[in-house]
Parts: sequence; structure tokens; C-alpha cells
Amino acid sequence: MSDFEARNKYFDSLFANRDLRWMGQNTNHIPLPAAVRQAIEESVAADEFRAYAPPLGFEELRAAIIDDLGLKGATAIVTDGGIEALYHVCHSETGPGGTFVTTDPGWKWPALFSRAAGAEIIEIPIYDEACGYHLWADQLAEKVDNRTRIIYLVDPNNPLGTCVPKDEIKKIAQVARSCGAILVHDCTYRHFADDHTLAWPYYPEKTLTIYSFSKWLGLAGLRVAALVGSPEMLAALSRAAPNNLGSNVLSQRAALAGLRSKSEWFPTVQQTQRSNQATIKAVVDKLPGFRLPVYPSNGNFLVVECIDAGLQPEAIVAEMQRHNIMVRQGAYHTARFGHRFIKVSTTVPTEWVTEFCKLLPAVAHQVRGRKENAALF
Repeated sequence: MSDFEARNKYFDSLFANRDLRWMGQNTNHIPLPAAVRQAIEESVAADEFRAYAPPLGFEELRAAIIDDLGLKGATAIVTDGGIEALYHVCHSETGPGGTFVTTDPGWKWPALFSRAAGAEIIEIPIYDEACGYHLWADQLAEKVDNRTRIIYLVDPNNPLGTCVPKDEIKKIAQVARSCGAILVHDCTYRHFADDHTLAWPYYPEKTLTIYSFSKWLGLAGLRVAALVGSPEMLAALSRAAPNNLGSNVLSQRAALAGLRSKSEWFPTVQQTQRSNQATIKAVVDKLPGFRLPVYPSNGNFLVVECIDAGLQPEAIVAEMQRHNIMVRQGAYHTARFGHRFIKVSTTVPTEWVTEFCKLLPAVAHQVRGRKENAALF
């Protein structure tokens, strides 16, 4: 079986398991606001899905996204998930002879998109306590030149959960401007951060911001996000947009309802997931060889190191799945550092976290000396 077929079969089997605790993909499983479900139901009842949505997205939703970000003067294109926005940018703006600069670890797919377009990929290691587990402008400046087409920064970092400080964001924007590169600021997890700085105000002419509803609102399966930037940049990108017939109508109605009810609902989500982080930390702190390199996380997940316990992350993941709990191996994010950790999502019901924490010590004992060879993706 080919890798791409095996990958699909793997996730199809996970999706078919109704008892599975989804704690590996940073998805949000805390109950939705009633208004979001109502918006979807009303859209279905009105038969809205029979027509194409506006090509850039519903005007009200586009305006609400800009308002939520606070980026006056920017504009938004609604996309079928953040990954579609990234695919479009990477294939439109990179190619042979150019470089794509990012961090390691980070989110792997934009680098794969740019490599497929012919770009050289440059990764800057940040899995290091000495650098605070985040990118610094001085590191970036050493890796860019006149060949640099895109600087990709997922911030808060996935999987580490760190935010780049405001002063460094300003300097990173200056570095991008110095070489004329596009700065793609992927802010998928910004709603979970204690303090997050958007790069767009410091480099508006060539910064593209990725905004997603998959994580904070829990609409991962509905595929709705946005690409945000200057009107000039988005005008060029919209000429051959992959969703030129408009994004999913039901998804957009749900997203707008989520933004309207955000102030009433999301604080409870944040409180729950931070409490879940604390619960996991209490257990990890007692397990020999385990630790949390970043705590608290500014994302809705935690990196749990197991390297000093002498355990293979894949073995832990496989054993947890036997107990209907999905967590993720570090190798999904990084070949260089993936042997060090598993990643655990925290926007989940408290009882899921309780189950995970109860199992972790026993699983750590069970997998000692075990090597898991199955493809986990």
C-alpha cells in the first residue's frame, strides 16, 4: 500500500472510532456555543448551500475577522481552512531558485508545499532552552538573503507553545523587509496566548497573516479560515485563488456565529484548557524522566518530553491508542527533535485529561524497551 493510501486508512480508522479521545491534533472538543449550532441548522433549513458563496467570503465575516485581529487597513480572504491559504501562498510565491525559511520544530506542511514548488527549505533549530524555544531575529538574519521568498513563522509555535516577544516580532519584520521576503505569520493559536503580537503592523506591505477557526472555535472538520494582508497583496493572490467559487456556506455561518458569541463562550474554553495543562503538569512532574520544556503553553497543547525516561514517543502513542486516546509523536513535527517528545492537546473535556493522566504512568512502564514500527503519521 502506498504511503498516501496508508495515511488515509490510518485516519479513517481513527475517525470511525466513536470512543476515541482526540488529544493529538490540537482540535477543540469542548461543547460549542448554542448559537453556532443554530447558525448551521438555520443555514441548512434555508437551503443556502445550493448556491456558491461570494468568492472572497461573506462581507460580514471578512469584516469580523479583521475586527477580531484588530488590523485596521488589512483585508481578508476566507479560505477552506488555514492549510488551503498556506498552500496557495507557498505555490504562488516560491519556486526554483528561491528559499523558504522556517523554524524547527514548526508545522511541516508549508515547507512541504514550497519544496514541491521547487524552493530550497531552510530550517532554524529552536528546540533549545537557551533561546527560549522560539525564533530570534538574529538567528533569522543569518539565514536570509536575496533568494528568500517566504519566511514562515507559526506563532504561537506548534508544537512548542511559545510566543515570540513583541520586540523580536518587530525585529523579525525588519529582517523580512531587508531582504524583501514575504512574512507569513501563522497565528492559528493566538487566541490561547497570554500575550501575542501580530507582525502585520510592522511590515504591512508584505506580511500575510493566517487566521483559523479550527482550534479556538472547534470547527476543524468544517474547514474555514482566512488569509489576511494588504488589499494590494490579496488582490494579486485572489486572481487564481483555489476557492474562487467561495468557501463552504455552512462553515462561514458557523464562524460568524462563533465570533459574535466569542466573548461569552471562549473564556470558559481557555479556563478549561489551562486547568487541563495544570493537571497534566502535576502528573508529569512526578514521572521520572518526563518533563514539560514549555509551561504554560500559549497553544492548546503541551510538549511532554520522554527522552530522559528512555522511551520511544511512537511506543507511547501506539499504547495510548490501544486505550482509545490519540496523542501525537514528536516526529510528526520534526525529524531532528521528534525522538524527544509526545504532544498532547488540552482543549478537551476534563475527563479525557483525567483518563490520560491516570494511564500515563502505566503506559510508561508498559512501553519500556519497546520499539514501535507501525506508521503513525
